[in-house]
Amino acid sequence: MRSLIAGFAALAIAAFGAAEAKADKLQDILSKGVVRIGVPLDAPPFGAQDADRKPVGFDIEMAEMVAKGLGVKLEMQQITGANRIPFLLTDKVDIVISVMGLSPERARQIMFTAPYADTFLAVYGPKSINVTSTETLGSHRIAAAKGTTQELAISAAAPKANIMRTEDDATAAAAYITGQADLFATNSTVAQALSKQNPNKEFDRKFVIRRSPAHMGVQMDQHNLVRWLDSFIFFNSMNGEIDRLHKKYLGIPLDPLPTL
Repeated sequence: MRSLIAGFAALAIAAFGAAEAKADKLQDILSKGVVRIGVPLDAPPFGAQDADRKPVGFDIEMAEMVAKGLGVKLEMQQITGANRIPFLLTDKVDIVISVMGLSPERARQIMFTAPYADTFLAVYGPKSINVTSTETLGSHRIAAAKGTTQELAISAAAPKANIMRTEDDATAAAAYITGQADLFATNSTVAQALSKQNPNKEFDRKFVIRRSPAHMGVQMDQHNLVRWLDSFIFFNSMNGEIDRLHKKYLGIPLDPLPTL
């Protein structure tokens, strides 16, 4: 009997532990009065630092708007393309707002919100390099931040491609700008910003990898939080705030995006 009671007690503790592990993140944020949001500082115009090293960009403003909408204090943490999902899985952040594209592989690990910005992924380089697809990359060295959608897509389409995998997008950009790499795979808006900052470097678009709207990400099974964020995106799409950010940082109005 004692062993039976002990067994029931162990099951109860395990069940309680599982419930704790799957605590409602939205309620937790509201109770603590703080939301931890991971943002990029290596992907202008979505995230960068100004002359005073203050975070600026599309995703920075979105994070500030989310915190304001929740009525809580914002705790921003810098993340890169490679650690966006690990930071969610290890509970270092509650939300990722980091120009993140959705893929079925990523959706097995985290939950995505509706898209909030429209971008595409492409390969850029000098006009002198004749590359039109992954099949024609040849031996050209292409810089791409590891773990990003563009790096994974090129790796899958061209397993033998000469990819220079960097820790973040800024390092990949620097590799291309300084001539360490022949080509650069990145988000269209990042390439546009870098082209303005580096007028002597050619950012000729070689080919589009795919359309890649930006989504927010949260931990798996956090349905209440992702539903609130979807409502937040819908509300701010209707009142024109997201369109304002799109024009401010991307230079174009936000066209209607498909929903999940």
